[in-house]
Amino acid sequence: MDVTDDASVARAAELAGDTTLLINNAGVSTFARLIDGAEEDIRLEMETNFFGPLRMVRAFAPVLGANGGGAVLNVLSVMAWMAFEHSNGYGASKAAAWSLTNGVRHELAAQGTRVTGLAMASVDTDMIADIEDEKSDPRVIAKAALDGVEAGAFEVLADARTAGWKARLGEDPALLYPHLTEVGAAGR
Repeated sequence: MDVTDDASVARAAELAGDTTLLINNAGVSTFARLIDGAEEDIRLEMETNFFGPLRMVRAFAPVLGANGGGAVLNVLSVMAWMAFEHSNGYGASKAAAWSLTNGVRHELAAQGTRVTGLAMASVDTDMIADIEDEKSDPRVIAKAALDGVEAGAFEVLADARTAGWKARLGEDPALLYPHLTEVGAAGR
């Protein structure tokens, strides 16, 4: 199915009337920069990584409610909380997905649907096969995710790097990106 296509999502919800767990795992990264990346690439990331899960939640919420509430697992990324020279379109889409997850958690509570956000750093998947980085085993991430859903966790931070970045959210951005302080001072 295609999470960017309303008819495809509606058809999936129609066919899967016994769903009790919705896992929003579709994702795309074009490595688009915000200031000079192709706008269509950034739109694809938002369409897939934010509007895709939104479409799925809207289509499956009635199904989950009819089946006793169930659960939603939204796959997020540490990139929701950090920035690099590249991939900031992806990061923006995942930040929006994080906010979506927090919002639908409130909106679906009345029908008994639990919503869990799964955040992680690099995972050994096709999407980042060409990137040199320490990567988690997808099986370890999947187990952590399902354990979190079963426990009713609001959020699963699947690795130490992700937990570290989440813990730093309240810090002054100048502390998170000290190399940018020098750039800012040079431009004054």
